[in-house]
This record gives sequence, structure tokens and C-alpha cells, in this order.
Amino acid sequence: MSQFVFPIRVYLEDTDSQGVVYNASYFRFLERARTEWLRAHGVDHNEIMRRDGIVLVLVETKVKFARPARLDDMVYVSATLAQLSGARFVFDQRIYRESPEGELLCSGTAEVACMDVKQRKPRRVPKALMSELTE
Repeated sequence: MSQFVFPIRVYLEDTDSQGVVYNASYFRFLERARTEWLRAHGVDHNEIMRRDGIVLVLVETKVKFARPARLDDMVYVSATLAQLSGARFVFDQRIYRESPEGELLCSGTAEVACMDVKQRKPRRVPKALMSELTE
């Protein structure tokens, strides 16, 4: 499936006193790329909550760190939909320094599930959302 790349500048708020990116900042970067991937596919979180009665929740994430990002780096965060079935979908993600083909900083996966807003239980991906995700 298609790869989406989202550029992010590393700011002081993302780093420790030595200018190295905090581990937690990578998770924010990855989340932003998944959200923008969804947006690029016509998926709006507020709209699917109103229209379909669902929210998308992160169920599991796994990240392997290869190299540290640093203050003022431009990083490129990729998100590729790797799997879509039932109530969940899985993204493969990478973060590169300086370009989408640059030095690999980290890689991982994120499993996202559809949850019914009222029942607070997993729910199958609605057909309308499924078609938006696979376009």
C-alpha cells in the first residue's frame, strides 16, 4: 500500500539538555504521521466519530531505535498501511534524517483499532471507512 511521508523539524521541546530527542518524542512524531496519513486518505477523526460512532485507538506499538535525532534535525516520518482486517489496522513506520531516503533513525509498527464510542468495545472497521483507507 502507498507510503506517506511527513516532515518534522526537531525543536528544543523535543530534546533533552544535550539536544538529543527524548524517546517519547519519537512516539509523537509517529502519531502525527499516522494522523496525517489518515487525513490524506480523507479520514477525519471528528467526522468518523459523528458519522460512524467510532474512535481510533492505539492498541500496540513497537519501535526499534537505531540512531538519535538531534535538535534542529529535519526528520521524515513514514507511515504505510501494512494490514487492514476486522477491527484493526497495522502501520509500518520509519523515521529518517535529512530526507525520506536518509539515515534511518528508528523503525516500528503501530496497531490501531476501531472502538465503539458508546459501548467502549472494539468494532469492525465500517465499510465507508474501509473504502477510504484502501483508496
